[in-house]
Amino acid sequence: MKKKIFIIVADYYKDISTGLLNSAKTKLKNSYTIKIIRVSGVFEIPVTISKNIKKYDAFIALGCVIKGQTPHFEFISSAATNAIMDLSINFKKPIGNGILTCLSMKQAKARKRKGAEAANAVISVLSQ
Repeated sequence: MKKKIFIIVADYYKDISTGLLNSAKTKLKNSYTIKIIRVSGVFEIPVTISKNIKKYDAFIALGCVIKGQTPHFEFISSAATNAIMDLSINFKKPIGNGILTCLSMKQAKARKRKGAEAANAVISVLSQ
């Protein structure tokens, strides 16, 4: 039976999230059953994983936070990363963190293919 992977995509920066999703899907190919859900921003990713944690074997979190003029960047980045790590450890399920934290849109665009790295991390843990 194929492992079930749930991909959560924060679409705040649609162009970036589409690139992240496409690269993750390419890496997973047809080897897994995949469900994709879109949320408005990175802050919504952990709660979406939490609501679905028992239904799937693994998760991939995709999105982007770009530093602005306020500390909002640090709060969102830290909160999402910490919550994802806590969920992964507490439920013993792999969660690939493909959330970009960039200083500029130029950096984010250059990293749109990082979704494949998050997929690789999940594949690695699932194969243990």
